[in-house]
Amino acid sequence: MPTPLALSLETARRLAVTCQHLAGPRPGGGVEGMRQVLRTLRCLQLDPINVVARSHLLVLWSRLGAYNPADLDTLLWEERWLFEYWAHAASIVLSEDYPIHQVMMRGYPRGESAYARRVRDWLTANDELRQHVLDRLREAGPLPPGAFDGRVSVAWQSSGWTHGRGVERMLDFLWLQGHIMVAGRAGRTRHWDLAERRLPAWTGATPLPRREAVSLAAEHSLRALGVARAADIERHFVRDRYPGLAEVLHELEHSGRILAAEVEGGQERWYVHRDALGLLEQDWQPRTTLLSPFDNLICDRARTERLWGFEFRTEMYVPKAKRRYGYYIMPILHGERLVGRLVPRLDRRRGVLEIEGVFPEPGFPGDEASVGAIGESVAELAAFAGAGEVSYAHTVSAPWRSGHGSVGPEAGPTLVRA
Repeated sequence: MPTPLALSLETARRLAVTCQHLAGPRPGGGVEGMRQVLRTLRCLQLDPINVVARSHLLVLWSRLGAYNPADLDTLLWEERWLFEYWAHAASIVLSEDYPIHQVMMRGYPRGESAYARRVRDWLTANDELRQHVLDRLREAGPLPPGAFDGRVSVAWQSSGWTHGRGVERMLDFLWLQGHIMVAGRAGRTRHWDLAERRLPAWTGATPLPRREAVSLAAEHSLRALGVARAADIERHFVRDRYPGLAEVLHELEHSGRILAAEVEGGQERWYVHRDALGLLEQDWQPRTTLLSPFDNLICDRARTERLWGFEFRTEMYVPKAKRRYGYYIMPILHGERLVGRLVPRLDRRRGVLEIEGVFPEPGFPGDEASVGAIGESVAELAAFAGAGEVSYAHTVSAPWRSGHGSVGPEAGPTLVRA
């Protein structure tokens, strides 16, 4: 085997950020620019939190800048180039990756864990409800959950929000098994239809062998990550669905598809995809932006700490008195570094993006150019969210409230102080 690539920590970070479309020229606007980003990311996590905008929209904004969210709807509901399924979480994924996701569909619920046995037993006990859902969709789909009669033989027991929600549980399980798909949304309400009516014909009907699916998924994951350990790949894209990953990585390395690497600061084995090697030769073109708490770059908290030294946790479910930063935290990406946290909240009634806190990392210089670049990103976020003003709380220290990076009314939001 060739000698592993030796990467400094800075180079590894730059490669990771560039592969995520967070450095260099932004992809072109419109649907084609969106396709370019999505072909790299392979998934956008869905989350109901909407403090500023939904997470999947913010992930695209961080990479594209201003764009029309209707373009995403076009790819989802009209072209069906995308669909909703479970990747590392409930996500928007590419229809061309259907054969990868079909591996989970074929086997769900796989294994002999207590939860898997419980799901199988519950589905068997509620086969009448299962057939009712499929018959109703065949006759009248797409339909919302409220369109089904609750013919539950055995109630679903849970300590969470799913307790007693038999129809919703059945819909979720049929979705995970690939029998049904999300056909559209009315607000947060999903409308369901038979998968056979939603899948584009070009997705293909021939299932992939599991080993081939794992190899494809591992390559997609590594291209998106830029540089990663086996554990990082395991936790990315189709999280925890890489059986035999060690052997797959060995085969990919032997074939030259991926290369081993060593990253400064440790003896662990990292990997770089062959397709990313050209990026190491390109001039570094940094950008500054804000990241969704569920952004693809930082969704693996352990990798984020290892590569950036940045400990990130959401505090949405932490009691207010125990929060270190705030309810909704957006990491600040400046070049290849995660340099701090910003706590925004959109007041939709007033049309104001309120910045409740800014928390720079120790060692962040806070020079005028850096603060100005971050201010520009805040202004862009406000414009994307539909705010006409940016307001900084009085607890935010100078120079953050000084107006650096604000833009005039003709270009975007104006700066006001609390």
